[in-house]
Amino acid sequence: MADRKPYVISGRTGDWEVVMGLEVHAQVASNSKLFSGAATAFGNDPNTNVSLVDAAMPGMLPVINKFCVEQAVKTGLGINAKICNWSRFDRKNYFYPDLPQGYQISQFKSPIVGEGAIDVDADEGYTFTVGIERLHLEQDAGKSIHDLDPNATYVDLNRSGVALMEIVSRPDIRSPAEAAAYVKKLRSILIALGTCDGDMEKGNLRADVNVSVCRPGGYDHYKETGSFEKLGTRCEIKNVNSFRFIQMAAEFEARRQVDILEDGGKIDQETRLYNADKDETRSMRSKEDAHDYRYFPDPDLLPLELTGEYVASIRAKLPELPDQKRARFVKDYGLKEYDACVIASDAEKAAYFEAVAKGRDARLAANWVTQDLFGYLNKEGLELSQSPISAEQLGGLICLIADNTISGKIAKDVFQKMIATGDAAAKIVEREGLKQVTDTGAIEKVIDEVIAANPKQVQEIKDQRAAGHEKPKTLGWFVGQIMKASSGKANPAAVNEILTKKLGL
Repeated sequence: MADRKPYVISGRTGDWEVVMGLEVHAQVASNSKLFSGAATAFGNDPNTNVSLVDAAMPGMLPVINKFCVEQAVKTGLGINAKICNWSRFDRKNYFYPDLPQGYQISQFKSPIVGEGAIDVDADEGYTFTVGIERLHLEQDAGKSIHDLDPNATYVDLNRSGVALMEIVSRPDIRSPAEAAAYVKKLRSILIALGTCDGDMEKGNLRADVNVSVCRPGGYDHYKETGSFEKLGTRCEIKNVNSFRFIQMAAEFEARRQVDILEDGGKIDQETRLYNADKDETRSMRSKEDAHDYRYFPDPDLLPLELTGEYVASIRAKLPELPDQKRARFVKDYGLKEYDACVIASDAEKAAYFEAVAKGRDARLAANWVTQDLFGYLNKEGLELSQSPISAEQLGGLICLIADNTISGKIAKDVFQKMIATGDAAAKIVEREGLKQVTDTGAIEKVIDEVIAANPKQVQEIKDQRAAGHEKPKTLGWFVGQIMKASSGKANPAAVNEILTKKLGL
């Protein structure tokens, strides 16, 4: 396993390291909002999913959605976090045109979920742990629309009151790539739990990325003492909704801070926005502290009190999570750790693989799924749901390889024809006469013809053998010529066996 190394930016006055923490807002998978019965469906006409509570009409009182509470508890259990048996809702006071109450109902000092931890696999081949500080429930704001009229801003309250889980990490992320990897892992857990659909394009999962830079040793000091004094002043990049943009925004922001510090300036604690078109962050507002929001307990909502039996009942119904699935793939299917990690990281990929592997050679199935199928989909920019080859069809191709109906090389051609035509592998093989030749008599005839036509290469093999080469290099050349002469249909194992005997090896 590779070692974890900090992301270092070199400046005129020395090196700087990056320290990051993320606040991920995950929309709770629920048909109704956190404090009202209004629908949460995406894409409806503006201001059609709005109750009197969501619009903050006088005298309207919020009522907690029990299912959203269950979803939050389930998420807390899924990230190995402490479930708080007592929590309460607070009013977070600030003004936005799309926040009709003038405050947000959130949780401050007493969240529903406390400390936890998530293990994340980095692309570089190491695993790191991100501490979770808390998970709390809160309501979303509406949406201000600025591009319908040059002189007016429109407000859509469809999102107002939608339930969010804000998952706050410790500053345990050491690079922009780690930040993206962390959100990917968190997203895979949420989807497996069924507590958030993870659709980042719709804004159902988005991250506030907190970035600071410090001199080498600053993070180690924090880990040893718990003090933030050497971590540097952080800036928050608000509402980033793609893995790629999380990484790009963090890279730009870290470099921006280093340039300021190298020029003798200081970093202002502020909230910034990321512009993907210009690949830059820009200031949005000065960063508020907790006292700026004037938190106080919401008088309209009683505290949440959860019994041990209630939490245990949710725990008993937890589905298989990505890490558990990966371990099972290694143990039951004999997959390599890397392949198991790639497949288990996504619920849809895992289900597809298991359908392909059922009753078949699992390792062969994993190779075709991760290399050939995923390779094709990545190249074409397609999601697995858009795959032109179903799990049943790919399984059929693997069966033809396993029973020696076709060779691995022919299978590659059949795979491309399956993509182009949508036909099953067996139909293509039968139609185009691609069955592998296993008749040893027919194979022997081709071998004899190739040997007779190439006396020079036969002598080379004899010379190589006399020189002590156990496997003469020219032997591979002969295999290639024989496979070419048989249009790739000869069984490779039979070719090697017969050829070595013919050449006296």
